[in-house]
Amino acid sequence: MKRIFLLGATVLTMAFGCTQASNTEEKQTTTIKKEAKMDLKSCTKVEIKTSLGDIEVALYNETPQHRDNFIKLVKEGYYDGVLFHRVINEFMIQTGDGNSKNAKPGERLGNGEPGYTLPAEFVYPKLFHKRGVLAAARLGDQMNPERRSSGSQFYIVTGKKFTAQQLAQMESSRRNKQLQAVFNELAAPHRRDVMTWRREGNNAAIDSLQNKLVAEAEAKVAEQGAFTFTAAQLEAYQSVGGTPHLDGEYTVFGEVTKGMDVVEKIEKSKTDRNDRPEEDVKIIKMTVKK
Repeated sequence: MKRIFLLGATVLTMAFGCTQASNTEEKQTTTIKKEAKMDLKSCTKVEIKTSLGDIEVALYNETPQHRDNFIKLVKEGYYDGVLFHRVINEFMIQTGDGNSKNAKPGERLGNGEPGYTLPAEFVYPKLFHKRGVLAAARLGDQMNPERRSSGSQFYIVTGKKFTAQQLAQMESSRRNKQLQAVFNELAAPHRRDVMTWRREGNNAAIDSLQNKLVAEAEAKVAEQGAFTFTAAQLEAYQSVGGTPHLDGEYTVFGEVTKGMDVVEKIEKSKTDRNDRPEEDVKIIKMTVKK
C-alpha cells in the first residue's frame, strides 16, 4: 500500500491511504510470552447455568486480577439472574450487566457495573481472541485510554473463520496503525512549529520535518518489532475462527471448556435493534467448581 504522510495544520497526523489510528495504539503495557499450550487442568472452572443450557469455563492463571475478580463475583451471586444483553452473530455474546436482572422487555442495557474497573492484563500474543475465549468488556479508548476492563461485564467470542489473505490484510493494517501511532507521538511536540509554517506557507520546512519523522518512526517500529500474527493465531483463526481485530485491545482471561453448543444457541438468538435477544436468555446461576 502506498503510504502518504501528512503533517496537518492543527493536528499532526500520518495517513496510510484510508487507514487511520489513534495515538494510543500499541502504547499499552503488554506481556509478551512464548507460545505454549494452555494448561487448563490447573485453572479454576466455573459452571454457568443458563436458560438455554450449561456452559463451563476455565479462568486463566495468566490473568490473576480478572480471574480473582470473576470468582469473587460468582461467589457473591452477582451474575445470578443477569441476561445476555448483547448478542451478535459471528462475533460474540455479552453479559454481566447487574442492571439486567428483571429488566423490562426492550429496555436498553449495558451500563450496569459493580462500581469499579480492572487494569488491563494483556498477555499477548499468548492469549488471543480465538473462538470460545472469555474477554472483559470495557469503555472505548477515548473515554478509557488505559483500556481498563469492566468490573463485571464479559463476552464469549464466537467470531468466524478467516482466510490467509484476509489475515494478511489485517496484519498489514495493524502494522500501519503501529507506525501511525509512533509517527503521531514523534510529531506532537512539533505542533506549534507546523502551525507557524502553515501560516507562512513554508511547505519546504513541513516536508523536511515530515521526512525526518517518517524515517524516525520506521526505525522505531523496526526496533519494537512490527506487528505480526503468530503461528498459533494463524492456525486458530483459519481453523476455528475468532475476532482477530480485538487482539491486544481487550483482556482475554478464560475459555469455554464445555457447552460451546449452548454458546452457539445464544449466538443465534433473534435480537432487537440494540442487539438484545427478543426472548431473554438468562444466567440462572454460576458456581465455582471444586
